[in-house]
Amino acid sequence: MPIHSSAIIDPGARIGGTATVGPYCIIGSEVEIGAGTRLLAHVYIDGPTWIGEENTFYPFSSIGVASQDLKYQGERAETRIGNRNQIRESVTIHRGTKGGGLITSLGDDNLVMAYAHVAHDCRIGNHTVLANAATLGGHVIVEDWARIGAFTGVHQYCRIGKHAMIGGYSVITRDVLPYSMTSEEREAKLYRANSVGLERRGYTAESINPINRAFRILRDPEVNTAKAVERLKAELAESAEVAEIIAFLESSERGFIK
Repeated sequence: MPIHSSAIIDPGARIGGTATVGPYCIIGSEVEIGAGTRLLAHVYIDGPTWIGEENTFYPFSSIGVASQDLKYQGERAETRIGNRNQIRESVTIHRGTKGGGLITSLGDDNLVMAYAHVAHDCRIGNHTVLANAATLGGHVIVEDWARIGAFTGVHQYCRIGKHAMIGGYSVITRDVLPYSMTSEEREAKLYRANSVGLERRGYTAESINPINRAFRILRDPEVNTAKAVERLKAELAESAEVAEIIAFLESSERGFIK
């Protein structure tokens, strides 16, 4: 495998035969890197960290280092990253902690743009985008196909539902509904279905229209959440997407953005 002479690799690290390690990279003893993954230059990876195949890590990214959580006491915790992810310049991804299951994970086919931060115990699905300087507090869940805009901050323990799109510079302190477009005007607000994103992924108008209808019900200022959920079940439960929204609402622990 091509390993630059300036790279520092602990003898305990395991690196796939077709992986490449560029100049000035540092790889710790409990790091495993799959075939075809590329570390371009100045990448720091500490362990225990498992990285799949065909990922690309850009300069100055820092992966698997100890959490910034003050409760972290050095317990053995992990970072797991899947396949075909793009980890751009100066991204930081921290390992898990005892309080969050001891693991931080990133699935497949994600784009994490420059200066984004993934804190301890976050769980990120597949096909997501974290734009430049997006920041996830600890224990955040990001479901498949979600998009988080540049300079957005997501509070600890929040969930971002699948196919959700969050506008840049938002401050997210509650759960973001799946399929929604959410942005900030001093306080983050739900607007409508993420129609363009859903159409690009093959959703039909017959699937999207009930989602928009559901969001209109949820945004009605004269209807509280409990009554809104009753209406969704009575009027739109035949929609698989609305059924997912209902399940998301009923399992939300932090409340959700309306």
